[in-house]
Amino acid sequence: LEGQVLVHGAKNSALPILAATLLADGESVLHNCPDLTDISAALGILSSLGCRVCREGPTVRVDTTCRRDHVVPDGLRGQMRASVLFLGALLARDGEAVACWPGGCALGARPIDLHIRAFQALGAQARSWNGRLSFQAARLRGRRLALPIPSVGATENAMLAACGAQGITYIDNPAREPEIVDLQGFLRCLGAQVSGAGTGRITVEGGSPLHPGEYTVMAD
Repeated sequence: LEGQVLVHGAKNSALPILAATLLADGESVLHNCPDLTDISAALGILSSLGCRVCREGPTVRVDTTCRRDHVVPDGLRGQMRASVLFLGALLARDGEAVACWPGGCALGARPIDLHIRAFQALGAQARSWNGRLSFQAARLRGRRLALPIPSVGATENAMLAACGAQGITYIDNPAREPEIVDLQGFLRCLGAQVSGAGTGRITVEGGSPLHPGEYTVMAD
């Protein structure tokens, strides 16, 4: 046998990158974005927040110019656990983020306490009521974060939120999966000062002016 097979983009890489498009105003272009249920749900969240979303085969365009909200809609949130990743990006941009407790995970209950603790360490106030969770911060400030376990989602959310914090954030004991490195690549494409992904410490120099970017999601 011989030939070539095109491997579609990694879902677990595309999801945090889609959330990261919220960090910059304007149109970002993502190539090799897989056409999967979770990706459709993420695009639905972006649309509900006021972004203009367009898919052209494996290429997705996200224009955040008209973004108007910082509340992740309940219906879409329930379809996908990774919707929690939108909280870090919204908190970085707006200083506020609201969502229901995340769901949609086939693996069962998976707490997000590490995400909450990371936001609080950066200066956000957390409040929970009637199954809803909100974060507010007049100003996020960089600091040293030590994750008790190398959670992929908590690492990604900390990276996203730290992009909007003043000063330097050090994330110790982060997850080292390839999707963390890919998220760093996209954040750098936006102009963020991020380094160390794939090692035992990630450094984020927050406060840099960000711009839209064009990026190819890594293969699965």
